[in-house]
Amino acid sequence: MPKKTRRARDVEKVYSVKKFAEKLRRLADALEAGEQFRIQVAGKRVTVPKDARISVEHERGEGAEEIEFQLTWEY
Repeated sequence: MPKKTRRARDVEKVYSVKKFAEKLRRLADALEAGEQFRIQVAGKRVTVPKDARISVEHERGEGAEEIEFQLTWEY
């Protein structure tokens, strides 16, 4: 059976502190339990597999800094 083709996507969703903390808690619970994690971002449901690669990225530019918690995987 051929694999589904997936369209490129790059979106950023801004959450309130409360909603972001809730999502982080759910993610932490899934990671600790060795389970996949499901999240909806800008209308699209995404399933993060339990063996996703986890990293933290720090960027500094002109007058701004950024921390990104990243989960990456192959499909």
